[in-house]
Amino acid sequence: RAGAMERWNGRVALVTGASVGIGAAVARALVQHGMKVVGCARSVDKIEKLAAECQSAGYPGTLIPYKCDLSNEEEILSMFSAIKTLHQGVDVCINNAGLARPEPLLSGKTEGWRTMIDVNVMAVSICTREAYQSMKERNIDDGHIININSMNGHSVVPQSVVHFYSATKYAVTALTEGLRQELREAKTHIRATCISPGLVETGFAFKLHDNDPERAAATYESIRCLKAEDMANAVIYVLSAPPHVQIGDIQMRPTEQIS
Repeated sequence: RAGAMERWNGRVALVTGASVGIGAAVARALVQHGMKVVGCARSVDKIEKLAAECQSAGYPGTLIPYKCDLSNEEEILSMFSAIKTLHQGVDVCINNAGLARPEPLLSGKTEGWRTMIDVNVMAVSICTREAYQSMKERNIDDGHIININSMNGHSVVPQSVVHFYSATKYAVTALTEGLRQELREAKTHIRATCISPGLVETGFAFKLHDNDPERAAATYESIRCLKAEDMANAVIYVLSAPPHVQIGDIQMRPTEQIS
């Protein structure tokens, strides 16, 4: 599908949560396909390291690290303003940043719930709006917004620590379809997609079970999980679909996963 990715050569992609896991793998894959990738996270040292790796590997694109706290709207807006100044604007927006806190519905801390809402729902919506406005003002008609969702955005599993997280991912499912409808109303060919993985071997469980690293490790040891690279391949598949094809949602699980 390399040929199908040619039209993205030299164009600008924003990847949120690009320092580790899925975000880092997606950023690397887009740089391999010749894109200018703005990778943002709260700390950029790992993105800087990845940018250097991409450069020394001779990849045709470039990775531009950007420090941004996605729970702060002002920081998001100033990032989009910087991208406009330095790189004209965003053609592809990959809303990847997301997190789970172990806060059940009957006993969870409000602060944990609010953090999940701010990053998993509000930041996705703000980045989507700003990316669309960036495309619109430059008459970009073939842009793409991809939300990294979760199988937890399609079914509620009997694990109390992920119930609120699941609610935020159900929101992402609704936001992606709502976005698709609004893009149709706007008579644009900008596309909207979400990718919903089951278990992916990243640092995600270690953040969820941050006081119980053994439980986190066990999450990934029980079955052969998806890898971050599998997610990056899905993103490339979505971006390389012909212009008349809009992939709505890719649901993918490890073959061995039950729920």
